Amino acid sequence: MKIRKSLMTLLGVFALTHLAPVDAHAAAQRGASKKASVAKESPARATKLAKAAKVVAVRPTKPIKFARAESRRVKASHLAHAAPAAQRSAPVAAPDMDNEGNPLLHSAAFMIADQATGSVLLEKNSDAVLPIASITKLMTAMVVLDARLSLTEVLLVANEDVDTLRNSSSHVPVGTELAREDMLRLALMSSENRAASALGRNYPGGLPAFVAAMNRKAAALGLRDTRFADSTGLNSANVSSARDLVRMVSAASRYPLIREFSTTANYPVSLNGRVRQFNNTNALVSSPDWQIGVSKTGFINESGKCLVMQAWLLNKPMIIVLLDSFGRFTRVADAQRVKRWLESAAVQQKVAAAVRTPST
Repeated sequence: MKIRKSLMTLLGVFALTHLAPVDAHAAAQRGASKKASVAKESPARATKLAKAAKVVAVRPTKPIKFARAESRRVKASHLAHAAPAAQRSAPVAAPDMDNEGNPLLHSAAFMIADQATGSVLLEKNSDAVLPIASITKLMTAMVVLDARLSLTEVLLVANEDVDTLRNSSSHVPVGTELAREDMLRLALMSSENRAASALGRNYPGGLPAFVAAMNRKAAALGLRDTRFADSTGLNSANVSSARDLVRMVSAASRYPLIREFSTTANYPVSLNGRVRQFNNTNALVSSPDWQIGVSKTGFINESGKCLVMQAWLLNKPMIIVLLDSFGRFTRVADAQRVKRWLESAAVQQKVAAAVRTPST
């Protein structure tokens, strides 16, 4: 029996090494039957073989995927080189610029002007007559200073100064006594309505006389679209246009105290024996990137968010008026867009001047 098995083994080896290759189809059938028999004998081994077959089946797909990706990259590269030069070099507008290179501002009405020359650099709806809210306080300050009233005189915040129109809050309680100078500072810096009301109420002749003086001042400055009804801006009847406000900001910039108080970042005030710090409503006055000469913010529902500034840009005094901005940060973001736009224009001008200037 052992001799028979040995002879069969030798014959099998001889057939594998010396006989011609068998038909591929027959070999496949024999391989399949062998796998089936192995699976019957050992389920664990069958599972192992199946896993190995799966791995082998997956491996060849990797080079194919890589080749297709390479093909796409080569095709894209080819198309890029094949595209006309004009198409490849076409300028793409920045996200905050229009096709003409002007900033896309989100304020409903605005004007940006060169204060030195009076030339208007950018405008939209600049003649629209709109409520101006606390921008009013710039005129309040000018009328107070024009009257040459004592800045050291102590004024009392009374019940008449409480906002009953909009029920707005205040950090200045009734009964507070402050010098007129501090009232002026709080009105301009922190837009304190009670301080602005006290300033108007303590004018010779009272608040009606003060409002009349505000409107006379507006007429003297040539502000044809501007009218005032109170000293705070809480009344929506206080209206103006962006064009008029450029003139009003320019006039306010001639008052040293308005420049100082409207751009003070913060200021501590003693209120009834307790020190409280007041902050500027315009965060840009604290930014090292800005050199601001005059600043005033404003907001009531009818006006939206407003911001006016005199700022030094391109080494020039520029006036920025932004009215009816929707959203908490829109007016500041618009001011930043204006700044980037002006600085970008300056860079282009410098490059153009360098090209025109012959080398020596």
